[in-house]
Amino acid sequence: MGRTGTHVIVIGNEKGGSGKSTTGFHLAIYLLYQGFKVATIDVDSRQQTFTHYVKNRRNWAQTRDLKLPHTTIFHLPLPKSDSIKENQKLEFDLFRQAVVEVEGKADFLLVDTPGFDTHLTRLAHSLADTLITPLNDSLIDLDVMAHVDPVTGDPREMSHYARLVQRARTERLAIDGRTIDWILVRNRISMLSSRSMRLVQTAIEKIAVRLGCRVAEGIAERVIFRSLFPMGLTVFDPLDEDLLGGLPSMSHLSARQEYRQLLDALRLPSASALRPAMPQWRPSPKVRGPGRNLSTWRPRASPSFRLR
Repeated sequence: MGRTGTHVIVIGNEKGGSGKSTTGFHLAIYLLYQGFKVATIDVDSRQQTFTHYVKNRRNWAQTRDLKLPHTTIFHLPLPKSDSIKENQKLEFDLFRQAVVEVEGKADFLLVDTPGFDTHLTRLAHSLADTLITPLNDSLIDLDVMAHVDPVTGDPREMSHYARLVQRARTERLAIDGRTIDWILVRNRISMLSSRSMRLVQTAIEKIAVRLGCRVAEGIAERVIFRSLFPMGLTVFDPLDEDLLGGLPSMSHLSARQEYRQLLDALRLPSASALRPAMPQWRPSPKVRGPGRNLSTWRPRASPSFRLR
């Protein structure tokens, strides 16, 4: 945690519906409330759930004349060319453009990735200082990490996503000598204990040991998250009747406490660890690879994909 400058957080998992966007958005809003400067990139040009979260929040605040903290967001537009090569180049240029604009200016850059493998997904993972992988509490979702023994929970073989992250960690280590702090987050945990639930917990812990990552207790299955999405709100926003459009419930308080415990487990750098280096930030003179030196690249035009 001695590293200074913009801290990159990537939310990644190749399994759709694992709660990546919800987790990422809550994290971004929490950091804003803590006084940090936060920028976000939505790499999922198809679904754009994170972008819709941001738009819903701004619309809700505007229609109700509310003062809420908002993150700067860059969203990648859906490519329209018939050429895969041209689409990839466009996405890559826009992604680099966003990184350049926020590097050294924001305290945190949060990147929300899609639930499938793309060249930008791999690039984003190699940029990460902190990688958060939400996992639904089921053996089906765990299969994206490893094939496990149904009796003992021992990992038999690592799956594609686990190998992708390991390659990204190797590349990052070769580029700047740093590794990626990888945290597996259990998500949508059932309130009722079962044999399957215990097996999942055992399997995740064994996978973490094998992959050299950490495990954080995640968030229980709660309806509150579905009800907050249309308003773009989070459990960290004030539990106010005018803000919520109704009375808050105990679910709000429980979910807020769970997210606070999760954020404590992430061990993100403090403001004193980030901000002293920001005035001294300088780009390297040359671009030599896809790692953190993306910040040396300079776009020809200002971004047209930014929601201000």
